[in-house]
Amino acid sequence: MPETDVAVAREDGALPDVSVVLPCYNEAACLERTVPPLVEAFRQTGRAFEIILVDNGSTDGTGAVIDRLAEAGLPIEKAVVPINRGQGLGIRTGLNQARGRTVGYVSADGQVEPDKVVAVFQAVEQAEGPVLAKARRCDRYDGLRRKVISLGYNALIRLLFPGIGSTDVNANPKFLPAEVMRRMELCSDDWFLEAEIMLKARHLRLPVVEIPVRGRPREAGTSHVRFSAVLEFMRNMLIYRFGGPWKAWRRRTTRAAHDTQTAEAEKVSSKSLPGPRV
Repeated sequence: MPETDVAVAREDGALPDVSVVLPCYNEAACLERTVPPLVEAFRQTGRAFEIILVDNGSTDGTGAVIDRLAEAGLPIEKAVVPINRGQGLGIRTGLNQARGRTVGYVSADGQVEPDKVVAVFQAVEQAEGPVLAKARRCDRYDGLRRKVISLGYNALIRLLFPGIGSTDVNANPKFLPAEVMRRMELCSDDWFLEAEIMLKARHLRLPVVEIPVRGRPREAGTSHVRFSAVLEFMRNMLIYRFGGPWKAWRRRTTRAAHDTQTAEAEKVSSKSLPGPRV
Protein backbone atom coordinates (compact mmCIF):
# COMPACT_ATOMS: atom_id res chain seq x y z
CA MET A 1 0.00 0.00 0.00
CA PRO A 2 1.48 3.42 -0.87
CA GLU A 3 2.35 5.65 2.04
CA THR A 4 -0.21 8.25 0.93
CA ASP A 5 -3.00 5.65 1.15
CA VAL A 6 -2.11 4.91 4.76
CA ALA A 7 -2.01 8.62 5.56
CA VAL A 8 -5.49 9.17 4.05
CA ALA A 9 -6.87 6.25 6.05
CA ARG A 10 -5.70 7.92 9.24
CA GLU A 11 -6.46 11.54 8.43
CA ASP A 12 -10.08 11.09 7.32
CA GLY A 13 -11.14 10.14 10.84
CA ALA A 14 -11.48 6.40 10.18
CA LEU A 15 -10.10 4.10 12.83
CA PRO A 16 -6.95 2.19 11.89
CA ASP A 17 -7.37 -1.54 11.45
CA VAL A 18 -4.45 -2.12 13.79
CA SER A 19 -2.27 -0.23 16.25
CA VAL A 20 1.20 -1.59 16.99
CA VAL A 21 2.93 -0.37 20.16
CA LEU A 22 6.71 -0.51 20.59
CA PRO A 23 7.92 0.30 24.12
CA CYS A 24 11.34 1.91 23.75
CA TYR A 25 13.64 2.15 26.74
CA ASN A 26 17.12 3.29 25.68
CA GLU A 27 16.67 1.89 22.17
CA ALA A 28 18.21 4.79 20.23
CA ALA A 29 20.70 2.45 18.57
CA CYS A 30 17.90 0.08 17.37
CA LEU A 31 14.99 2.10 16.12
CA GLU A 32 16.26 3.30 12.75
CA ARG A 33 17.04 -0.34 11.92
CA THR A 34 13.88 -1.96 13.25
CA VAL A 35 11.02 0.50 12.64
CA PRO A 36 11.21 1.05 8.84
CA PRO A 37 11.07 -2.71 8.02
CA LEU A 38 8.12 -3.11 10.41
CA VAL A 39 6.30 -0.22 8.72
CA GLU A 40 6.92 -1.76 5.31
CA ALA A 41 5.66 -5.18 6.45
CA PHE A 42 2.36 -3.69 7.63
CA ARG A 43 2.10 -1.57 4.50
CA GLN A 44 2.12 -4.77 2.46
CA THR A 45 -1.02 -6.01 4.26
CA GLY A 46 -3.19 -3.28 2.72
CA ARG A 47 -4.55 -2.45 6.17
CA ALA A 48 -4.70 1.01 7.72
CA PHE A 49 -2.29 0.99 10.63
CA GLU A 50 -0.45 3.13 13.12
CA ILE A 51 2.87 2.47 14.84
CA ILE A 52 3.08 3.95 18.35
CA LEU A 53 6.62 4.40 19.64
CA VAL A 54 6.73 4.96 23.39
CA ASP A 55 9.75 6.78 24.78
CA ASN A 56 9.66 4.88 28.06
CA GLY A 57 11.74 7.20 30.22
CA SER A 58 14.86 6.79 28.07
CA THR A 59 18.12 8.62 28.79
CA ASP A 60 20.01 7.89 25.54
CA GLY A 61 18.24 10.10 23.00
CA THR A 62 15.52 7.60 22.07
CA GLY A 63 12.94 10.41 21.96
CA ALA A 64 14.97 12.34 19.40
CA VAL A 65 15.26 9.24 17.20
CA ILE A 66 11.47 8.77 17.33
CA ASP A 67 11.00 12.40 16.29
CA ARG A 68 13.41 11.88 13.40
CA LEU A 69 11.52 8.83 12.16
CA ALA A 70 8.22 10.73 12.31
CA GLU A 71 9.73 13.69 10.45
CA ALA A 72 10.82 11.26 7.72
CA GLY A 73 7.14 10.64 6.96
CA LEU A 74 6.65 7.24 8.58
CA PRO A 75 3.13 6.57 10.00
CA ILE A 76 4.30 6.96 13.58
CA GLU A 77 2.69 8.30 16.72
CA LYS A 78 4.83 9.18 19.72
CA ALA A 79 3.97 8.62 23.37
CA VAL A 80 6.13 9.56 26.32
CA VAL A 81 6.62 8.16 29.81
CA PRO A 82 8.71 10.82 31.65
CA ILE A 83 10.32 8.44 34.15
CA ASN A 84 10.86 4.75 33.49
CA ARG A 85 8.84 2.58 35.85
CA GLY A 86 8.99 -0.62 33.85
CA GLN A 87 8.17 -2.26 30.55
CA GLY A 88 4.51 -2.68 31.43
CA LEU A 89 3.87 1.02 31.87
CA GLY A 90 5.44 1.71 28.49
CA ILE A 91 3.18 -0.83 26.83
CA ARG A 92 0.06 0.37 28.66
CA THR A 93 0.80 3.98 27.74
CA GLY A 94 0.93 3.04 24.07
CA LEU A 95 -2.17 0.86 24.25
CA ASN A 96 -4.12 3.66 25.94
CA GLN A 97 -3.25 5.93 23.01
CA ALA A 98 -4.01 3.29 20.37
CA ARG A 99 -7.04 3.82 18.09
CA GLY A 100 -6.99 0.58 16.12
CA ARG A 101 -9.73 -2.04 16.15
CA THR A 102 -6.99 -4.56 16.85
CA VAL A 103 -4.14 -3.60 19.17
CA GLY A 104 -0.86 -5.21 19.98
CA TYR A 105 2.74 -4.69 20.91
CA VAL A 106 6.21 -5.98 20.15
CA SER A 107 9.65 -5.26 21.54
CA ALA A 108 11.60 -2.57 19.72
CA ASP A 109 14.86 -4.54 19.51
CA GLY A 110 14.09 -6.43 16.29
CA GLN A 111 14.28 -9.94 17.76
CA VAL A 112 11.12 -10.89 15.85
CA GLU A 113 11.05 -10.68 12.05
CA PRO A 114 8.56 -8.03 10.79
CA ASP A 115 6.68 -10.62 8.71
CA LYS A 116 6.16 -12.71 11.85
CA VAL A 117 4.76 -9.68 13.68
CA VAL A 118 2.29 -9.32 10.81
CA ALA A 119 1.48 -13.06 10.98
CA VAL A 120 0.51 -12.74 14.65
CA PHE A 121 -1.76 -9.79 13.84
CA GLN A 122 -3.34 -11.68 10.95
CA ALA A 123 -4.16 -14.59 13.26
CA VAL A 124 -6.56 -12.20 15.06
CA GLU A 125 -8.06 -11.02 11.76
CA GLN A 126 -8.57 -14.54 10.44
CA ALA A 127 -10.09 -16.01 13.60
CA GLU A 128 -13.83 -16.72 13.64
CA GLY A 129 -14.21 -14.93 16.97
CA PRO A 130 -12.14 -12.86 19.42
CA VAL A 131 -8.74 -14.38 20.22
CA LEU A 132 -5.44 -13.43 21.79
CA ALA A 133 -2.67 -14.13 19.27
CA LYS A 134 0.91 -14.29 20.45
CA ALA A 135 4.34 -15.54 19.50
CA ARG A 136 5.88 -18.76 20.79
CA ARG A 137 9.66 -18.62 20.55
CA CYS A 138 11.26 -21.67 18.92
CA ASP A 139 14.90 -20.53 18.90
CA ARG A 140 16.30 -17.81 21.11
CA TYR A 141 19.52 -15.86 21.06
CA ASP A 142 19.30 -14.81 24.70
CA GLY A 143 22.25 -15.40 26.99
CA LEU A 144 22.30 -18.30 29.45
CA ARG A 145 21.16 -16.13 32.36
CA ARG A 146 18.06 -14.89 30.56
CA LYS A 147 17.18 -18.39 29.36
CA VAL A 148 17.37 -19.71 32.92
CA ILE A 149 15.27 -16.81 34.19
CA SER A 150 12.66 -17.46 31.49
CA LEU A 151 12.44 -21.20 32.17
CA GLY A 152 12.08 -20.65 35.91
CA TYR A 153 9.53 -17.90 35.46
CA ASN A 154 7.31 -19.90 33.12
CA ALA A 155 7.49 -22.95 35.40
CA LEU A 156 6.46 -20.89 38.44
CA ILE A 157 3.61 -19.23 36.52
CA ARG A 158 2.23 -22.64 35.49
CA LEU A 159 2.53 -23.88 39.09
CA LEU A 160 0.68 -20.91 40.59
CA PHE A 161 -1.82 -20.52 37.76
CA PRO A 162 -2.61 -23.94 36.24
CA GLY A 163 -4.18 -23.82 32.80
CA ILE A 164 -2.67 -20.49 31.79
CA GLY A 165 -2.51 -21.78 28.22
CA SER A 166 1.10 -21.18 27.23
CA THR A 167 4.60 -22.41 27.96
CA ASP A 168 6.07 -19.06 26.85
CA VAL A 169 4.06 -16.47 28.73
CA ASN A 170 6.37 -13.51 28.10
CA ALA A 171 6.69 -14.00 24.33
CA ASN A 172 5.56 -11.12 22.15
CA PRO A 173 4.18 -9.81 19.85
CA LYS A 174 0.72 -10.11 21.32
CA PHE A 175 -2.41 -8.89 19.49
CA LEU A 176 -6.07 -8.88 20.48
CA PRO A 177 -9.28 -6.94 19.78
CA ALA A 178 -9.17 -3.46 21.32
CA GLU A 179 -12.54 -3.99 22.98
CA VAL A 180 -11.23 -7.05 24.83
CA MET A 181 -8.06 -5.23 25.83
CA ARG A 182 -10.14 -2.48 27.43
CA ARG A 183 -12.13 -5.07 29.41
CA MET A 184 -8.86 -6.36 30.86
CA GLU A 185 -8.19 -3.08 32.69
CA LEU A 186 -4.45 -3.72 32.58
CA CYS A 187 -2.55 -2.30 35.54
CA SER A 188 0.96 -3.81 35.73
CA ASP A 189 3.85 -1.38 35.30
CA ASP A 190 6.62 -3.93 34.93
CA TRP A 191 7.31 -7.13 32.97
CA PHE A 192 4.44 -8.88 34.76
CA LEU A 193 2.08 -7.24 32.28
CA GLU A 194 2.75 -10.18 29.95
CA ALA A 195 1.41 -12.64 32.54
CA GLU A 196 -1.47 -10.31 33.45
CA ILE A 197 -2.69 -10.40 29.85
CA MET A 198 -2.50 -14.20 29.76
CA LEU A 199 -4.30 -14.61 33.09
CA LYS A 200 -7.09 -12.22 32.16
CA ALA A 201 -7.48 -13.86 28.75
CA ARG A 202 -8.02 -17.17 30.55
CA HIS A 203 -10.60 -15.64 32.91
CA LEU A 204 -12.45 -14.09 29.94
CA ARG A 205 -12.30 -17.48 28.16
CA LEU A 206 -10.45 -15.86 25.30
CA PRO A 207 -8.80 -18.51 23.09
CA VAL A 208 -5.03 -18.17 22.73
CA VAL A 209 -3.45 -18.71 19.31
CA GLU A 210 0.33 -19.17 19.31
CA ILE A 211 2.43 -18.54 16.22
CA PRO A 212 5.90 -20.20 16.17
CA VAL A 213 8.59 -17.54 15.84
CA ARG A 214 12.30 -17.97 15.32
CA GLY A 215 14.16 -15.43 17.43
CA ARG A 216 16.92 -13.17 16.16
CA PRO A 217 19.74 -11.38 17.98
CA ARG A 218 19.03 -7.82 19.08
CA GLU A 219 19.78 -5.29 16.36
CA ALA A 220 21.78 -3.23 18.86
CA GLY A 221 22.01 -2.42 22.55
CA THR A 222 21.67 -4.77 25.50
CA SER A 223 18.87 -6.61 27.27
CA HIS A 224 17.14 -4.72 30.08
CA VAL A 225 16.25 -7.82 32.12
CA ARG A 226 18.05 -7.64 35.46
CA PHE A 227 17.99 -9.68 38.67
CA SER A 228 15.75 -7.03 40.20
CA ALA A 229 13.19 -7.88 37.51
CA VAL A 230 13.18 -11.50 38.68
CA LEU A 231 12.34 -10.39 42.21
CA GLU A 232 9.60 -8.17 40.83
CA PHE A 233 8.18 -11.14 38.86
CA MET A 234 7.98 -13.23 42.03
CA ARG A 235 6.43 -10.46 44.08
CA ASN A 236 3.71 -9.80 41.52
CA MET A 237 2.95 -13.47 41.02
CA LEU A 238 2.29 -13.84 44.74
CA ILE A 239 0.16 -10.68 44.83
CA TYR A 240 -1.92 -11.87 41.90
CA ARG A 241 -2.25 -15.39 43.21
CA PHE A 242 -3.35 -14.53 46.73
CA GLY A 243 -5.12 -11.20 46.50
CA GLY A 244 -4.85 -7.63 45.30
CA PRO A 245 -6.14 -6.19 42.02
CA TRP A 246 -6.42 -9.63 40.35
CA LYS A 247 -9.23 -10.78 42.65
CA ALA A 248 -10.97 -7.39 42.53
CA TRP A 249 -10.94 -7.41 38.72
CA ARG A 250 -12.30 -10.96 38.58
CA ARG A 251 -15.17 -9.99 40.86
CA ARG A 252 -16.02 -6.97 38.69
CA THR A 253 -15.96 -8.87 35.41
CA THR A 254 -17.92 -11.80 36.83
CA ARG A 255 -20.56 -9.41 38.19
CA ALA A 256 -20.73 -7.52 34.87
CA ALA A 257 -21.16 -10.77 32.94
CA HIS A 258 -23.94 -11.87 35.32
CA ASP A 259 -25.72 -8.52 34.98
CA THR A 260 -25.53 -8.74 31.18
CA GLN A 261 -26.94 -12.27 31.16
CA THR A 262 -29.75 -11.23 33.51
CA ALA A 263 -30.66 -8.25 31.34
CA GLU A 264 -30.71 -10.42 28.21
CA ALA A 265 -32.87 -13.04 29.92
CA GLU A 266 -35.35 -10.38 31.07
CA LYS A 267 -35.50 -8.98 27.53
CA VAL A 268 -36.31 -12.42 26.11
CA SER A 269 -38.87 -13.03 28.83
CA SER A 270 -40.67 -9.72 28.19
CA LYS A 271 -40.91 -10.51 24.47
CA SER A 272 -42.57 -13.86 25.18
CA LEU A 273 -45.30 -12.40 27.40
CA PRO A 274 -48.77 -12.09 25.81
CA GLY A 275 -49.76 -8.62 24.70
CA PRO A 276 -52.49 -6.54 26.41
CA ARG A 277 -56.12 -7.31 25.65
CA VAL A 278 -57.82 -4.99 23.21
